[in-house]
Amino acid sequence: MFWAIASTVVGLMMASMMIIVRARASKRPTNAVRILLPPLFMSTGAFMFVVPLFRVSLSQVTEALIVGMIFSVFLIKSTSFTYEKGNIYLKPSKYFVVILIGLLIIRIIMKLALSSTISVGETSGMFFLLAFGMIATWRMVMFIKYLKLKKENFQ
Repeated sequence: MFWAIASTVVGLMMASMMIIVRARASKRPTNAVRILLPPLFMSTGAFMFVVPLFRVSLSQVTEALIVGMIFSVFLIKSTSFTYEKGNIYLKPSKYFVVILIGLLIIRIIMKLALSSTISVGETSGMFFLLAFGMIATWRMVMFIKYLKLKKENFQ
């Protein structure tokens, strides 16, 4: 039970950090590196699967990634860019914080429901994959939108 609570608290802290980072990001121009680095940095977390406690089956990997991709739709819909003074900026969305909090609540409910049938390690592995699937999908779509806007305005 301690680990379920601890991981939920860490999830809340990460969500809070993401809200702050996103608010700051809209104040300065963005570029491809700023869009693509977060999933790359997050991918290092896959080293957790070296430890047998965190290993999950192929069906669990597939389920977690698909749910993450579905969740990414909400982030994709709330993300847009604007072109100003020769630069591309993330356009702040008033819905982003609400969406992020809603996704976090859904994630916590899912974690509580799954923790009674799946071990803490497997649950951790699945939720890492869910988050990675969500963020990687969202960032790839952001990158495509960024390239499209860049092409329209810089050629």
